[in-house]
Amino acid sequence: MSEMDDDDRRVRPGPLVAMFLLIVVAAAALALWIGISLGGAAAAAPAADSVDAGFSRDMQTHHGQAVQMSMSVLETSEDPDVRTLARDIMLTQQQQAGQMHGWLTQWDLPQTSSSAPMAWMSTGGDDMAGMEHGSTQTPSGDLPMPGMAGAEDLARLSAATGSEADRLYLQLMIPHHEGGVEMAQAAVAMAADDDVRRLAQAIVDSQSAELTVLRDMLAERGGPLPSP
Repeated sequence: MSEMDDDDRRVRPGPLVAMFLLIVVAAAALALWIGISLGGAAAAAPAADSVDAGFSRDMQTHHGQAVQMSMSVLETSEDPDVRTLARDIMLTQQQQAGQMHGWLTQWDLPQTSSSAPMAWMSTGGDDMAGMEHGSTQTPSGDLPMPGMAGAEDLARLSAATGSEADRLYLQLMIPHHEGGVEMAQAAVAMAADDDVRRLAQAIVDSQSAELTVLRDMLAERGGPLPSP
């Protein structure tokens, strides 16, 4: 037998080696499948009346009004800084609203609920202790959505033009952002889903920073700042 034949015999894997490799691969695949299954079981979809679902629904509504006001001022404003800010707010909140819409779809939950708006925020118990609220309870006991502009304010913004529209937009967006931060802080404290808490914290961070910009821009344009 030649030396080359001996080398071939030494390096060619036998059936036992091949079987061992198959067992290792199968075991790794089984472990991965078990891990995925256990992870999926641990991350059950939120219930329809959960903080996660309530926040996702109500913040979509809240964001929707910010988008509406931003689109309104973009139709009339000639101030480049106001236009840039309004466009940024509009695009950011459209994207975030789409993300929350997607979660509700993924969780197989309806986009609307028969529960009163903000009902999820009134169930916080000790988690909400010490948090400042920009809203008071209605006679029915429901929490109104913080910072939302009224119909008359929206009509005034729609009718305004030029610098008047710029100032009114900034005046309305300040309490709107303050309310959004309040809602997002509640979700950070109470939501169960990691993705919901991450988005809520991102809203707190971004809108808190934008509040400084909004107040500075309004002061530069003659104010006045909205009442606290």
